[in-house]
Amino acid sequence: MLTVACGATQSAAPAPDKPVSVSPAASAQTPAPTPKPVKPVGDAVDTRKVPFTSAKPVSRGKAVKLVWWSGVEPCTVLDRVKVKETAKRVTITLYEGTAPKARDMSCIMLAIEKTYTVKLKKPLGKRKIVDGAKS
Repeated sequence: MLTVACGATQSAAPAPDKPVSVSPAASAQTPAPTPKPVKPVGDAVDTRKVPFTSAKPVSRGKAVKLVWWSGVEPCTVLDRVKVKETAKRVTITLYEGTAPKARDMSCIMLAIEKTYTVKLKKPLGKRKIVDGAKS
């Protein structure tokens, strides 16, 4: 037996000529996650240079905060940071690799933002910051 109902149907979408209001909660954007602070481990294997996406002077120019995209730990770790200071430039090179304990692990391919702050011997002043992975 088939039952059919008669009557007006109501559409889920509003009529095209009527404005739609959106609540402030629905229109609020989710804040971007902050980069994960990391420290060099010094014992990574299969190291390689990694470019940073931003370098911002902090602590009145006595340090530089670096941000870059990386993989998850322990599959991708910061091995070391090389800093070469001259009168005209500060060249910073990030080296990442795999933690020894992760050599035989399966690693997920997921990008996360990481950050590390490099202390300088002298304040940055008018010197240019150079990415050693790109030069």
